[in-house]
Amino acid sequence: MVEHIPIMRSSSQPHAHKHVRPQTRPAGFERAMERTTVTFRRSLVLAWCMLGIFASLASCSRQPKYAAPPVEGGNIVISIAPLPLNVPQYFTYPTQGKHVDFFVIRMHDRVLSFLDACITCYPQKLGYRYEEGSVVCRACDTRYSIYKLEKGIGGCFPIKVEGKQVNGAYLIARSVLDRHAAKF
Repeated sequence: MVEHIPIMRSSSQPHAHKHVRPQTRPAGFERAMERTTVTFRRSLVLAWCMLGIFASLASCSRQPKYAAPPVEGGNIVISIAPLPLNVPQYFTYPTQGKHVDFFVIRMHDRVLSFLDACITCYPQKLGYRYEEGSVVCRACDTRYSIYKLEKGIGGCFPIKVEGKQVNGAYLIARSVLDRHAAKF
């Protein structure tokens, strides 16, 4: 069935004798167009949602990889002078087929080092990010002031890595990081 749509003449031309062919559309055309539009909009929304989920999973799915630390013999040797004051400097040490991530912080009178992991959340392998004087666990969003890290034990505190200062350098024995490879 063909539906006829009448064309209205304006009131200023009441006696126009112009022949206008009526526009015709198949029956159900408007309903089909409406269904197509709704389907398209739903598909578009679904695609944007999927893209958002993929982007968030990709950005949070693992720890970032950092520069490899300098190694001399059995030690990791990090020069203290270029380390920023009170800001963690992250490194990735490859060992036993794993990437052991750790960070070093130069405080006013000492240097501290920690794994980029904690006892509680290390299975998720997300590590910490630095924000405004604190390290924040990427897995559980727990925040720790860098000034309290040295005394923190257990829970979501970063795992302390023993090191020592020698002649302007901070040394960490490679064997210490080798023992923690299973956490990465």
